[in-house]
Amino acid sequence: MTDENDFEALMRELERTVGDGDTAEPRVGERIQGKVVAVGSEQVFVDIGAKAEASIDIENLKDAEGNVTVAVGDPVEAVVASVDAETGAIVLGGRHGRQVHGGAELEDAYRQGLPVEGTITGAIKGGLEVQIAGHRAFCPASQADIRFVEDLSSLVGQHHAFRITKFEGGRRVNLVVSRRALLEEQQAVLAAETRESLKEGAVMTGTVTGMKEFGAFVDLGGVEGMVHVSELALGRVGHPQEVLHVGQQVEVAVLRIEQTGNPKRPEKIALSIRALAKDPWSDAASRYRPGTRINGKVTRTQPFGAFVELEPGLEGMVHVSELGAGRRINHPDEVLRTGQTVEVTVLQVDGERRRIGLSLDPDSGPAEVQQAPARPAKDDDGLGSLGDLLKAQMDKQHKG
Repeated sequence: MTDENDFEALMRELERTVGDGDTAEPRVGERIQGKVVAVGSEQVFVDIGAKAEASIDIENLKDAEGNVTVAVGDPVEAVVASVDAETGAIVLGGRHGRQVHGGAELEDAYRQGLPVEGTITGAIKGGLEVQIAGHRAFCPASQADIRFVEDLSSLVGQHHAFRITKFEGGRRVNLVVSRRALLEEQQAVLAAETRESLKEGAVMTGTVTGMKEFGAFVDLGGVEGMVHVSELALGRVGHPQEVLHVGQQVEVAVLRIEQTGNPKRPEKIALSIRALAKDPWSDAASRYRPGTRINGKVTRTQPFGAFVELEPGLEGMVHVSELGAGRRINHPDEVLRTGQTVEVTVLQVDGERRRIGLSLDPDSGPAEVQQAPARPAKDDDGLGSLGDLLKAQMDKQHKG
C-alpha cells in the first residue's frame, strides 16, 4: 500500500508525465474506466487517462465485510461525481453513488452535487421515502425515474443513487432527493455515444421501454426510437404485446431519422424488427411442394376465396371452388371463419408472384363442423315432411 505522504509527490509526477494532450476531460455523470495507481486509508487514486488522476472514496470499493476489493493495477469502472472547475480535480462515485455517514457529509454532498446511496423504504403520498445514511429523505414521484412510474410501490426495497436537491440542517435533517437527475445525466452521455453510430440502415440492439397499440418504444442507449406495429414481425400483429414485453432486448434496423428541432427529443427514429427477419418466400417453392398437407390459420375471407397463414409472413389462398368438397359454395364464410385452424393441401407455388394455391382438405374437421345442420322433423311453419303428409293421408283413408 502506498504511503499517504507520497500521494502529493505522486500526483505532481503524474501531472508532469501526462502532458497537455488532446484527451477530452470527463463530464459529471459519465461512466468511465481506469486503473488503480494508489490505495490510501480514505481514498483510492485512479488513472483515467485525463490530465489529472481521479479519486474515489475507499468506502465505495469495500465489500460487505469492509474489505477493500481493489489493489494497485486493478481496473475500476465508476461514474464521475464532480469535476472542480478551478483545479480540475476529478471525484468518482461508486456503482450506486457515494456512501455517506452523517449530516455533515450529506450537506457536503449537497453543496458539491455528489450522488449518494439510498434505499427506497416506502411509497407515500406524492412520492417515495428514502433512507440515506440513517436519515429520512423524500423523492417526489416525478423524480423517481426518467419515465412515469405508475406503481411507486414496485420500487420499494431497491437501492439506487440519488442527488440531494434540498438540504435543511438542524436537529432533524430535511432532505429532498432526485434519482431522475442522475439518470438524465447518464442518459445524455449514452445518447452522445449512440448518436455517433446512429444512421439509416444501421443494425442496433435496444431495450423495449413501452408499448402502445400503434407500436413499441425501444431505448437504443439514451436515444429512443419506435417500431411501428407493422414492422414488428413478418406476420400480422394486432398489438406489440403479442410478440414483445417491456425490458426485452431486441435487434432492430434503423429505417428513418427525422430531425424535430425539439431539444428534449431532437429526432424521431423509425425502427424495424421485421426488416431483419428472413424472407419466407425466398425458399417457399422448395419447402411447400404440390401435394404437401399442412395446418394453417384462416386470416381473412373474400367472396373469391379464403386466405390461410402457413407461417408468419407466408399466406396462401383457397379458392372458393376448392372449399365445398363437391358442394357449391357461394362464399367462404359458409364453411370457414377467421382465426380457424384448418388442414390444407398445396396445389401450386409461384415464388416470384408470391402466391400459393391451396385446397381445403375434404376430411378437415373444421369444414365438416361448418356444414348446415339437419332439418328438424317438423318445421316451425307447421308443414311436415313428405313422409308425414303421406302417413296422415293413409290414416284418414283407413278411418274412412
